[in-house]
Amino acid sequence: MTSQQLPRLHGIVAAVDGSPTSETALAWAARDASLRDVPLTVVHVQPSDEVGPWLDLPISEEYLEARDRQSTEIVDRAVELAGTAMEGRRRVPVEKLVLRGPVMPALLDVSKDSDMMVVGCRGLGALAGLLLGSTSSALVHHAHCPVAVVHEHSGSGIAVTAPVVVGVDASPASELAIAIAYDEASRRGVELVAVHTWMNNADFYVDVPVEDLAKQADEELAQRLAGWGERYPDVTVRRVVGQDSAAHRLIEESEDAQLLVVGSHGRGGFAGLLLGSVSWAVAQSAHIPVIVARQS
Repeated sequence: MTSQQLPRLHGIVAAVDGSPTSETALAWAARDASLRDVPLTVVHVQPSDEVGPWLDLPISEEYLEARDRQSTEIVDRAVELAGTAMEGRRRVPVEKLVLRGPVMPALLDVSKDSDMMVVGCRGLGALAGLLLGSTSSALVHHAHCPVAVVHEHSGSGIAVTAPVVVGVDASPASELAIAIAYDEASRRGVELVAVHTWMNNADFYVDVPVEDLAKQADEELAQRLAGWGERYPDVTVRRVVGQDSAAHRLIEESEDAQLLVVGSHGRGGFAGLLLGSVSWAVAQSAHIPVIVARQS
């Protein structure tokens, strides 16, 4: 199936390539789909059989058969892993989809109708020294929906009672992050930790006592969270404010958390940037799943 023939894929979409990180991400996606009670679609993009006008080489039938067979094995194993991950949980429909062509255009097309894309931090083709592979990096920069980045050992040893952490500032992207974080905390039945820092913000380049800045930051955080407590009365919120790098504080708080949610860019980002420095740093460095709150 080509990207021009895509069905509308609502729910959660997990991109798989057979790598260990991809399988860890798939298991997390299955559990999250179960929590949300939405369908899960397993997507694999296989190489195109078109090598391009600059290279006119025949492709053997044996190669095409092996490619198709490998794709089938990858998605079938992913469906099996999804079923295992949902054992003892609410079962949701699991679909599989194999696309052909350039990976990123296909996945970006899929993201247009998805509730969330889930991807491993590195695939089979990533260099060992890179924290984010090309696919995960491109999705967090350009996807049309929230993107969850899952590292290979994400969540190992983390208690199911561990909190959800969200980064909060005054940006529209932060508002979407708050919405996602409240929903995830509510479905998991855990505490929500809302983090707001004021380091390197032009608003505070004045001679004001730290105590006053802390009070102002706490008031701003409370204002950003106003109304959400009424929608999610079951969620206990712990507010964290401080004079610190936002990325540093979020990564620090994530050490005892099960999920971290950030906006795609904050109020300090330039309008032309598709991903802010904080969300980029967090997606690379956190050792738990990170949801980057992107939207069309």
